[in-house]
Amino acid sequence: MRKLNMIGWLAVLVVAIVLVIQVIPVERNVSTVPPGQSFEKTEKVPANVAAILKVSCYDCHSNNTRYPWYSVLQPGAWFMAQHIKKGKEELNFDEFNNYSKRRKKAKIKSIISQIEKDEMPLKSYRMMHGNARLSADEKKELLDFFNTINPH
Repeated sequence: MRKLNMIGWLAVLVVAIVLVIQVIPVERNVSTVPPGQSFEKTEKVPANVAAILKVSCYDCHSNNTRYPWYSVLQPGAWFMAQHIKKGKEELNFDEFNNYSKRRKKAKIKSIISQIEKDEMPLKSYRMMHGNARLSADEKKELLDFFNTINPH
């Protein structure tokens, strides 16, 4: 009986912790400033390619994330915020034109490589966002575009 009582208290403690962490705020990646140096504007991205990038890349690689309903639940919100932060550190399409020529070239090469190897979008992202999966045609469209702007 005593063991059951201890399990009950432990369950109450776990529930209390889960409830308390829900009130800890997480900074959201939503900018109200229109991107002046965005990739789309400076690289003259065709509409079809821009649409693919918005669905499959921009949530983690821009200054504006489309948040799903579950993004307000902890500890998932912390994971998502960290994931977005790392994604933007690696590549931020809204700040692409601020990169040096060398960095732009390296980023474009990396984008091409990661699309070819099916490394992006990340598998964990594709699992939660089925529409972010790239079809063979979408991969070809992206690769064709990035290969045309790849500064050799």
